[in-house]
Amino acid sequence: MMLKSKTNSIFIDGKWQDVDGQETESVYNPATLEPITEVTYGGKMEAKAAIAAASRAFKTWREMTGRERSRILYRAHELMMDDAQRLGEILTTEQGKPLKEAIGEVKGAANFLLWYAEEASRTYGEWIPSSIKSKRLLVIPQPVGVVGAITPWNFPASMITRKIAPALAAGCTVVLKPAPETPMSAIEIVKILENAGIPNGVVNLVTGDDEAIGNTMLESKDVRLMTFTGSTEVGKYLMRESANHVKKLSLELGGHAPIVVFDDANIDKAVSLALASKFRNNGQTCICANRIYVHESVQDAFNEKLTEKIVALKVGNGTEEGTDLGPLINEQALQKVEKHLDDAVAKGAKVVCGGDKWNGDFDGYFYQPTVLSGVTDDMLVMNEETFGPLMPVQTFSDEDTVIGKANDTDYGLAAYIFTETTSRAVLVSEKLDYGIVGINDVFPAVAEAPFGGIKQSGVGKEGGHHGMDEFIEMKYVSMGIDSTY
Repeated sequence: MMLKSKTNSIFIDGKWQDVDGQETESVYNPATLEPITEVTYGGKMEAKAAIAAASRAFKTWREMTGRERSRILYRAHELMMDDAQRLGEILTTEQGKPLKEAIGEVKGAANFLLWYAEEASRTYGEWIPSSIKSKRLLVIPQPVGVVGAITPWNFPASMITRKIAPALAAGCTVVLKPAPETPMSAIEIVKILENAGIPNGVVNLVTGDDEAIGNTMLESKDVRLMTFTGSTEVGKYLMRESANHVKKLSLELGGHAPIVVFDDANIDKAVSLALASKFRNNGQTCICANRIYVHESVQDAFNEKLTEKIVALKVGNGTEEGTDLGPLINEQALQKVEKHLDDAVAKGAKVVCGGDKWNGDFDGYFYQPTVLSGVTDDMLVMNEETFGPLMPVQTFSDEDTVIGKANDTDYGLAAYIFTETTSRAVLVSEKLDYGIVGINDVFPAVAEAPFGGIKQSGVGKEGGHHGMDEFIEMKYVSMGIDSTY
C-alpha cells in the first residue's frame, strides 16, 4: 500500500502540527526495510504544549456526563470497525504481523472503545451507613486528571485503546506517546477520535524523542497518572522518577509465560494452542509461551505433532495471503533470538526444527520458527523473555516440581495449563503465581476482563470494569447534618 512521504504526527489541542521545517523520524517496513513515511520528531516543547492543552481540556471534559462521553466512544468504535481493513494494512506495513492478525487486532482495539463506552455511565459511588446520627458519609468517584500514556510497538492499536478508552470514559484527558517504530496506527486512532467528536485538547499525540517526552510527563505535576506498556527496566525507572510528584502508575511490563502440558491433556489441543501462543505476532507478545513443560508420558506425541505443524508454517511478508509469521521488528530483536539459541545449543540443547534466519524474498528481520529440546534451567531462554519465534520444550514427571519451576521467575504476567481434570485445573491455577492463568486457553485478553501481572510484571489492571479503577480517585465526603432544621 502507498503511504505519504511525510505525515503530520503531532496533534495538540485539536490541531495537527505541520512537519515542514521540523526534524523528522523515518518509519520502516520491517519486512522489506523500505521507508514508509517520516513523522515529526517532537520533544520537550511539544510534550509541554500537549500537557497544557490536556490540563485546560480536563476542566470541561470532567464535567460532561458519562453518557455524553460514551456517545463519542461509541462513534469511535463504529468508525474503527468500518475501517478495519485499511487500518489493518497500515498496521501490518509498519509492524510486520500477518494481515489477518492485524485486522483482528484493530477489531480488538475497537472492542475496548465499545466496552468503555458502556462503562462510562457506570462509575458508581457509595453511601456509607454512618455510626453517628448527625453524619452522612458519601464516596464520590472523580477522574484522576491528565494521563500520560506510553504504548509499545508489538500491539500498536489495541494497547492504545486499552489505555485511553477507560481514561476518556472516566473523564480524564490524555497525552499519548506511541512507540517510534509504529506511529501510523496511533495517528489513525487519534483521527478516528477526532472524527468522532472528541473536544479539543482531550486527546493529544506527540511522537519523537522517547526520553524527552517521557521525562517531561514525569516532571509535570499536571500529569497525575502514567500508564505504560513495555520493559520491566523502563517500568522501574518510571516508578522511581514518579515519586517526585507521587503520580499514580499503571504498568504492564515483561513476562515469561510457562505452558504446562499434563499427562491427561488433550494433546491435539495443547499442540495447536501452544503453537498459536508462541508464534502469534512471531513471538513478540508479552503473554506468549516462553517455556513449555510437557509431561514425560506424552512428550513423544506432543513433539511429533508440534514439529509437524511448525514445519508447515509459512514465513513471509504479512501482506501476502497465507503468511503465518512475519518479520521481527528490528535487528536488535533478531540478535536476541540468535543469542538465546546460541546459548542453549552451547549448553546442550538440540534444535528440533528451524534454528536460523529465514532467507526468503525479502530483506527484513525474518527468523525461522524454532523448537529446542533437551533444554535445561540454566539456559537464557528459560530465564529471559525471548520475544521471538524460539520455543524451548522441557519434560517433567512431578506436578509439584513443575509448578515450582513455573513460578521460579521474577515475572508473573501469564501462565497456561493443559489438563482435562477439573480439580487439577482449579488447584494448579491457584498455585501459579501469575496475574493471568489460562486453562486450555492461550488467548485470555478480552475487553471485558482485567489484564495485568504481579511481581515484576507490573501494577494495575487494564480491561474490564477494573480498568476504570486506575483512572478514578474516590473522594470521601463527610457531611454533618442538623436534625432540628
